Amino acid sequence: MRLTRRTLLAGTAAVPLAGATVMPAVASSGGGVSVKDRINELVDRYHDGVAPIVALGQMVLRRQAVRFDGQVDDSVLLAFTELLRRTNKVAPGVGLAAPQVGVPVQIAVMEDPAPVPAEIAEARQRYPLEYFAAINPEYRPVGSKRRGFFEGCLSMPGWAGVVNRPLSVQATYLDVAGQVRRRAFDGWQARIVQHEFDHLRGVVYVDKVEPRSLSTIEAYLANWSQPVPTKAARELGFRLD
Repeated sequence: MRLTRRTLLAGTAAVPLAGATVMPAVASSGGGVSVKDRINELVDRYHDGVAPIVALGQMVLRRQAVRFDGQVDDSVLLAFTELLRRTNKVAPGVGLAAPQVGVPVQIAVMEDPAPVPAEIAEARQRYPLEYFAAINPEYRPVGSKRRGFFEGCLSMPGWAGVVNRPLSVQATYLDVAGQVRRRAFDGWQARIVQHEFDHLRGVVYVDKVEPRSLSTIEAYLANWSQPVPTKAARELGFRLD
């Protein structure tokens, strides 16, 4: 069953159709702008709105983000994670990392209502993921099982590609209250976690994509939107775990 024309709810982000606007960053993340100043700038400027999303090709998406170590106080941290959450919802996506709004710090938010038909939910193990923010996160694969599905990214609109990823992961992170959280994620939730946590290390999904699977959103919707990309793998000629 096809997804809607409005967005491709694949991978960890709901990818806008080709031609959709990705807003430029309001300021460079380089040039001496500190994490503290950048967060404060975004929170002040977009306190009731959404932040611009940085497009692939900007240096901030290709650098290891610094660990959060109290660069801003608790109230500003909470406001920043809520800004990420609003931006993710409006985009719309299912996850957003701080570098995607121009801040090279290890903070990401994830939330997936999983508005897909039952056939797709079952095939992709895609079930609702309640909102959470992760600070200084890490993950490791659990077991050897891997699965490949189409993903997209809000920083690279108009494209999708298959990424073979571990089916299950164990994640450790701090929540906004500073509490250590250890959680296991499976299926699509594990895919979201891996995609967003990778952003914090300067890795985007196209670094791991099966190159022959890369498709425009129009081509994906017209040809490859089956619950499992077996047909795409066969006809385009790429490996599918």
